[in-house]
Amino acid sequence: MKTKPLFIVMSAPSGCGKTTLIDMLLQEYHDIVYSISCTTREPRGEEEDGIDYHFKTRERFEELIRENAFIEYAQVHGNYYGTLRSPIEEVLAEGNSMILDIDVQGAAKVRDYVRSLPDDDPLKVGYVDIFINPPSMEELRARLEGRGTDAPATIARRLANAEGEIARAGEYMYRVVNDDLGMCFRRLCDLIDALSGRM
Repeated sequence: MKTKPLFIVMSAPSGCGKTTLIDMLLQEYHDIVYSISCTTREPRGEEEDGIDYHFKTRERFEELIRENAFIEYAQVHGNYYGTLRSPIEEVLAEGNSMILDIDVQGAAKVRDYVRSLPDDDPLKVGYVDIFINPPSMEELRARLEGRGTDAPATIARRLANAEGEIARAGEYMYRVVNDDLGMCFRRLCDLIDALSGRM
């Protein structure tokens, strides 16, 4: 069955289950490929080049910026992070879809980039952005506290960030509430099936 290749951008506040949902989608759909970001930071622990990140020198990263190779990039804590255009083009050209896990600021940059493209550009034709909402701020607080991994100050910062991110959820084409992981996953699958023509 021929399906339309999608370029899926997904954002969510910390603690909303986005990473878990993306992992579930990658297991469910063998034609969805996860977008690997580039960074100039050093690998941590077991991280591998080409699996966790594409690790680049600062010089090479800045060369790529000059070549307009990125659809978005930013400096965070003194290191560059960015998403290259060419791997997305290659995946879509093969008839597969690409999913990008990115924060609200990055998603806004990608959205602006896609808007500037010609209407027949595959990135624009297949573009869809999805925001994962928590059921409520109280539930999000409970989830973050329930992890038992973050200090109270970190949780407070994440909740403050979440409020700012949720305030921008209206910028996204689709919003899905993760009140129940299984139900949220089914809603995402239904959305992807409809958009890619699997229905």
